[in-house]
Amino acid sequence: MRPRRPKSKRGAALAIGGGIVVVAVAAFALIYFVLFPTSSPKPFSLASTTAATPVSSGTRLAGRWDIASGSEAGYRVREKLGFLPAASDAVGRTSAITGGATLTESGNVITVRSASFVVAVNTLKSNESMRDQHIHTIGIQSDLYPKATFVLSSPLTLPASALSGRVVRVSVAGVFDIHGASRRLTVPLQMRLSNSAIEAVGSLTFPWSEFKMTAPSVAGFVSVTNQATMEFDLQLQRS
Repeated sequence: MRPRRPKSKRGAALAIGGGIVVVAVAAFALIYFVLFPTSSPKPFSLASTTAATPVSSGTRLAGRWDIASGSEAGYRVREKLGFLPAASDAVGRTSAITGGATLTESGNVITVRSASFVVAVNTLKSNESMRDQHIHTIGIQSDLYPKATFVLSSPLTLPASALSGRVVRVSVAGVFDIHGASRRLTVPLQMRLSNSAIEAVGSLTFPWSEFKMTAPSVAGFVSVTNQATMEFDLQLQRS
């Protein structure tokens, strides 16, 4: 039997180097998933199978409805770790929302005549404080642009089925002001009405450049895709 030849120094160095790379990548991924956990809040939604109590006959919905507790708005973006895809979305939300809507009615026809909302984006919080600090100066730059607003641009007439307490799907047109840029856009909504509450859930996905923003990147360590999603769950009560 011929004796085994010892490995060359070059081969040993390559083996060691390869091992170091594997360990470094594993450590890099481990640090990322510790700092940025993979669990994310689910998108807002109104279950179409769940109905509220139908609006009682004779109940007047016309008038002013203001933001109530339980309302939330925020962002959802897909993060990337260097050359590896992230396993989950980054989600930040806030309940610091003001505003409301004015409704009119004629028979069974309910119309949202006006609506405006202001979100304090400088109060957005995610599951990672480091991320929250960065968006004050990159991406949405909430130190420079602390508020985002929406103003309804044309009346929204609701289908008669909205009075049944079931979820209805409509589209609303309005002017969004985010990052100091204004855009007139149409957003699909899920809405549900009851005697004492109105809930509206929706989301809007757009390229960062739509509102003159640049997709965030943190020293090449964490970056996001070129689209962002704004999402909201607005709960309104009578003034």
